[in-house]
Amino acid sequence: MKRYLLAVCGLSPQVITETLYALHQEGRMVDGIRIITTRIGKAEINAHLMSPEDGAYHRFLKEYGVADATVEFSARHIIAVSDDHGAELDDIVTQDDSEKVLLACMEQAFQLTREPDTTVYFSIAGGRKSMGACLAVAAQCYGRSQDRMYHVLVSPEFESNRNFFYPPRESRLIELRHPVTREPYRKETKYARITLAPVPFFSIRSQLTDRMLKSPETPQVLMLSLVRDERPELVINLRERKLVWKGREVDLRPAWIALYAFFGSLKKQSECSRKECRECAACYRSFAEVAGQNADIAKLYRQTGTSREIEDMDEGGINDLSQENFRGYRSKINKELERSYGNHDLAQLQIIAHGLRPNKKYGISLDRDRIRLIL
Repeated sequence: MKRYLLAVCGLSPQVITETLYALHQEGRMVDGIRIITTRIGKAEINAHLMSPEDGAYHRFLKEYGVADATVEFSARHIIAVSDDHGAELDDIVTQDDSEKVLLACMEQAFQLTREPDTTVYFSIAGGRKSMGACLAVAAQCYGRSQDRMYHVLVSPEFESNRNFFYPPRESRLIELRHPVTREPYRKETKYARITLAPVPFFSIRSQLTDRMLKSPETPQVLMLSLVRDERPELVINLRERKLVWKGREVDLRPAWIALYAFFGSLKKQSECSRKECRECAACYRSFAEVAGQNADIAKLYRQTGTSREIEDMDEGGINDLSQENFRGYRSKINKELERSYGNHDLAQLQIIAHGLRPNKKYGISLDRDRIRLIL
């Protein structure tokens, strides 16, 4: 099983080598490292850790007999958080900056936990406190039973010392400063103690649906997915030209509600034996099949009670669907659903496209027992 270290870091790159030392001492040296930092933090890491000749990271590997090639860690694994324009942030000082850090933490946590045969060590010791908090949230969202979250405790006199990166095999004297008088003094590195302090965390990963684990999401979206309504029902009221979902009513134009009711009726009339419709498209229809049932859609249009006669409509309208017109109706319906019910519910309610051309089919993914048609 591969082990990965995912850490946040600010202006003290020592926290990285200190963490690696502690993991190595416990017999859990990692196979890969990912660091989330700022532009200045990245510069500090590169300057003090990454030089193959005298960088503290490479010195540590050589001293403790770890082959460089066995650890996946290079400049491209040092991730500097960027703003909306792609410029790397110098520091994390605003709420917007913290949100960018959170998104980076969620992305990396998601990627490293995708494969079941990996273990991720989340280190929240480095950087500003808000950065550690962001990584902790990512661990709580995507962490698994084999993953661990740590703080790193270093002997106070050695902590944040610019000359101390880890206890070398051969103890040596380094200059320290008294915490009160700031007077310099020297002390052997053998007295340094580095401890991994486990931080308990509760993960929501096991409660997430497969759809929520297909791509990185924000904590808000993941938490919202855990709010289990009592299987809300979608009401398609043709006569009143409205949809009702979770107590919210939305009015649709006659042609839109007619087309939507058509797809709702396809789902309701399906003879599929599956109890859930997840990933199933058996009741979906291609555009050619939809056009072949245009008379059924026209009948539904008449049931809306609109004063406009269908015969008076232009060619290519709901009475005679062209592919272009169908795309337009579908797009407008889905946009209205997103505007009214939000992106979270859109996946269940929209007229979704399944497959690739020329085999693309359309339908509603919501389970048929949660759809009620009022014609």
